Amino acid sequence: MRLSRYFLPILRETPKEAEIVSHRLMLRAGMIRQETAGIYAWLPLGHRVLTKICNIIREEQNRAGAVELLMPTIQPAELWRESGRYDDYGKEMLRIEDRHERDMLYGPTNEEMITEIFRGSVRSYKDLPLNLYHIQWKFRDEVRPRFGVMRSREFLMKDAYSFDLDAEGARHSYNQMFAAYLRTFARMGLKAIPMRADTGPIGGNLSHEFIILATTGESEVYCHKDFLGYEAPPQDVAFDDRAVMQGLFDHWTGRYAATSEMHDEAAWAAVPEAERVTARGIEVGHIFYFGTKYSDPMKAVVNGPDGKEVAVQMGSYGIGPSRLAAAIIEASHDESGIIWPDAVAPFHVGLANLKAGDVATDAACADLYAKLGKAGLDVLYDDRDERPGAKFATLDLIGLPWQVIVGPKGLAEGKIELKNRRSGERESLSPDEVVNKLTAR
Repeated sequence: MRLSRYFLPILRETPKEAEIVSHRLMLRAGMIRQETAGIYAWLPLGHRVLTKICNIIREEQNRAGAVELLMPTIQPAELWRESGRYDDYGKEMLRIEDRHERDMLYGPTNEEMITEIFRGSVRSYKDLPLNLYHIQWKFRDEVRPRFGVMRSREFLMKDAYSFDLDAEGARHSYNQMFAAYLRTFARMGLKAIPMRADTGPIGGNLSHEFIILATTGESEVYCHKDFLGYEAPPQDVAFDDRAVMQGLFDHWTGRYAATSEMHDEAAWAAVPEAERVTARGIEVGHIFYFGTKYSDPMKAVVNGPDGKEVAVQMGSYGIGPSRLAAAIIEASHDESGIIWPDAVAPFHVGLANLKAGDVATDAACADLYAKLGKAGLDVLYDDRDERPGAKFATLDLIGLPWQVIVGPKGLAEGKIELKNRRSGERESLSPDEVVNKLTAR
């Protein structure tokens, strides 16, 4: 993509309303634009990041056996009245009346709708287990939206819902999602620590939040230092093996880890002082097992092996892709801007032409642009007639993993510069060496 033809509205000044690093950098880097309180347009650069985050989530949900569908944003109030949550949910729910005076709502979550879909289609225990997920926009009318897309009113959510015949099967589904979440966050360059959590309005008696440690985190968290060295499950982990999944769950929950809401001072005191980690944390995922909380009132039943009707056991599993984009920035930035992990970077390479209009420089950049693109790398080519300092600042701000800098002086010696955004390491290489190094990764 040539930057001269791209839409990248960089801001030179930090917006006054931006309170945290990710909000400031997302606005300055032209990733998002606020349309009203808590509601943002995702501009091309931000949308590319969001798409890459969603693709990783999809791959790991599919790997764990979940099946994708798409549910609408607007839901009938009758479903929520069936479950008993319509009046209990509170003012965060955006209630709507259509032209026929029917009560509707903009979905803050989808337990009721997925239960209605399930009960209308599944009749036998032979069709279980089943895990359905979608990635869809949600709305919660926060009383004070803040921190940009970290706590907005409209947000993108991946929510999965599992259906099982019995509690043992439901626990296996929970463990599968637990493992899938560890893999998902690790692929995005994040160290996510599962912590026992309050179930809140979703309900149930088993729940974990996945927390990343960041100095600008929302709340204080407490965990054993061993978590910092734990490795996520491998790609070929046996998701269908119940013993493997339970063992993985036991390993990741065998040490102390808690948010401030669930912190137990007595249990914390039992952790040796040298092994304690107290930090700020950002929630990036939340999973719940809630049994028959929805299937009982909404009559989501199947015929069991003995022919009798059984209310299915359910769980739900959420990840916020829009929130993740901000969380990654909170965990990975410096004073110059964003530092994207390779897997979610909007482009792999930023190519800077330091003297647009110079025949030799233009030709070298065109050749590099073609070769890197042919190798499957996404390249943002800064071909604008701008001073070098502005180009360097833009590339550092938007945080692409690699910068290729081409100028007449270096070309006269047959060299161009390759910079690693994360380490800051710079190398002077021939154009062919740059192509070989980037395409070998």
